[in-house]
Amino acid sequence: MARAMLEYTKTILQKVSFDAKLFAKEVRKAAKRLLPSEIEELRIWLIAYIYDKPELQQSLIYLN
Repeated sequence: MARAMLEYTKTILQKVSFDAKLFAKEVRKAAKRLLPSEIEELRIWLIAYIYDKPELQQSLIYLN
């Protein structure tokens, strides 16, 4: 079940990536809901996903 939440979070983040504020809000929500191991996996995915999207890179601070 927990794995499903991580995949759902990734889907939501992809859908809201057009808006940096909304994206950051969803990253904060994910940091509260996911397990520590899932947060680390999300961090790795986010780094790859936002590599060419500099406006979204500030959202990584919410996963520290």
